[in-house]
Amino acid sequence: MSAQYGVVLFDSTQRAIQAERVLKAAGLPVKLIPVPRQVSSDCGVCLRFLWEDHARVEEVLRTHKVAFAAIRQI
Repeated sequence: MSAQYGVVLFDSTQRAIQAERVLKAAGLPVKLIPVPRQVSSDCGVCLRFLWEDHARVEEVLRTHKVAFAAIRQI
């Protein structure tokens, strides 16, 4: 079975980069990628992560007060 991924969408590239720093510091494997076509966003980049980590990703972003537009499974 292949890995399931999620993406965090942002309204600015600056927030995406900030989130990448915070999540990597928390030990979560994330990667900045272009926003997939099936997902809309105000920003051209998003953060991809393993879907099994979605609760932790959201918790870390909220704890560090990093604003995001949405979290979606892809």
